[in-house]
Amino acid sequence: MTIKPLQDRVVVKMTEAEETTKSGIILAGSAKEKPEVAEVCEVGPGSKDVTMSVKKGDKVLISKYSGTNVKLDGEEFIIVKMEDILAVVE
Repeated sequence: MTIKPLQDRVVVKMTEAEETTKSGIILAGSAKEKPEVAEVCEVGPGSKDVTMSVKKGDKVLISKYSGTNVKLDGEEFIIVKMEDILAVVE
């Protein structure tokens, strides 16, 4: 089963949080921050007011509490509006 977003919606999948810091310190589960970087899985066609500026496979920075969580075939996705995508991470 696949998700095909409508209008100015984008389906993203959150990236995994880092287990260790850059200096090599291993973080406990409660010390991990919620990641805000996600990978774009599907992109809607846009609307007459909104042009889509991301494509499938892009890494993006999204607003922390935006979107709708969806679970499909055991995987978790978030459906966000294009306006909730803050930046493309390169």
